[in-house]
Amino acid sequence: MADSMDEDMSEEAQPLQQDLTCPVCQGIFRDPVLLPCTHSFCKECLQKSFEFNKKCPVCRKVFDESQYIPVRALNSACETFLKESSSRSGRKRPSEGACPLHLKPLELYCEKDEEPVCVDCVTLHNTHRLWPLKEGAPMCKKELGFKVQIFEKKIESYKKTTRKMSNAKEYIKYQAELAEKQIKAEFERLRIALVTEEALRLKALACDEEEKMAKMEELIQSANKDIEEMKKLSDELKKEMGNEDLPLLQNFQKLKRQAQWVRMEPRLPHDGLLNMGKHVGALSFKIWKNMQTHVKYNQVVLDPNTASPWLSLSPDLSSVKESTERLTAPDNPERFDPCVFVLGAQGFTSGKHKWDVVVGDNPKWIVGVCKETVPRKKKFTVSTNRGVWSIGLSKGVYTVSTPERTELQVQQRPERIRIKLNMDKGEVSFWDGGRAKHLVTLTHNFDEIIFPIFGPGLHTSPMTMASAKIAVHTS
Repeated sequence: MADSMDEDMSEEAQPLQQDLTCPVCQGIFRDPVLLPCTHSFCKECLQKSFEFNKKCPVCRKVFDESQYIPVRALNSACETFLKESSSRSGRKRPSEGACPLHLKPLELYCEKDEEPVCVDCVTLHNTHRLWPLKEGAPMCKKELGFKVQIFEKKIESYKKTTRKMSNAKEYIKYQAELAEKQIKAEFERLRIALVTEEALRLKALACDEEEKMAKMEELIQSANKDIEEMKKLSDELKKEMGNEDLPLLQNFQKLKRQAQWVRMEPRLPHDGLLNMGKHVGALSFKIWKNMQTHVKYNQVVLDPNTASPWLSLSPDLSSVKESTERLTAPDNPERFDPCVFVLGAQGFTSGKHKWDVVVGDNPKWIVGVCKETVPRKKKFTVSTNRGVWSIGLSKGVYTVSTPERTELQVQQRPERIRIKLNMDKGEVSFWDGGRAKHLVTLTHNFDEIIFPIFGPGLHTSPMTMASAKIAVHTS
């Protein structure tokens, strides 16, 4: 009997629910408002609709936002209906496969709202496309299948990236060990040079000390000899002074002549002490100045993180050549692959810069500058259009990296190429560094970081960054 009453109440509530349903959200009105065209909506639904246009969502008449009014009676009716619906739901809970609103079996699938509905919900979804459950389920499975494929591809991509990161982690450890070894070797080399310099200075000090001491000892011995002679003469005079008057007077002239002392009195020599200024004055500066012969300076050093896996760099990053086999290196974004290039470690945004590259007799090479955004992971034609300003040699022909690959006339083969970059004037010029002869100048308004670029070609002879001269200036 109770079940029959609930069913009767549910059937009676259906028309009322339709009257209390917002045409926009298809839910029971919340804070209902009324437009002059007599259509009612949830206040929030109407406000969102007015954000796009000022028309009634049902009849499409134009209204101003200030024209809608709240409907208190309708709001009270909605609240009462929701309370009664909640009370009925408490007395009889719908089964898992039943509509929570109409308590009827869910036999249809709404494609737009993506949810199962009962036959009584059709009026609420009259503008939506409805499917039987047996047709709606495959549609959902198909869409979920696409999602699964996407996730599987992403999982494989993540695994691949994780493997790359693991390789990069091992490579970082290798880099640290290599750098530590290089740092220790360089400090040991400089330490040996300092120890040698220390030994030379201590030896010079010891020699100077020995020389000064020997000279001073010679003067002391000479003075002691004079003291002995003067003491002997003094004793003889005292003895003669003890004689009787007549013999004394008779020998006086002889004694007076014997008592003459013509030698100069000894004194400390003018340059008798150690020259402390020579040995310890400005000592650290003198040591630093002499260390120039042991210090190598390159205006440009290479960045191994950009080097193609087919290139091998020297430990001090000053030369590069072809590797006999592909090196194991992380596929980091900065690295050139498959193109065989390497960049300088420092980029430039302003000022004047100059460096020399020793190309020797290599039959193929490229040197110049490039934008930071030059392609790294694909082959490209070296040209100014690609952000590369360079010259190169290939098959006996020198070329300039213009869009048309202009041939460069060179009278005598240069073994050293000098690159002069003037960022402020937007110029990069190339010179025969050995003969100081200008080859070509390229111009561009450089608007991003510019890096030196080197392509040594697949050749066993290294391309080397020439060392710069070091000068110490004092003021």
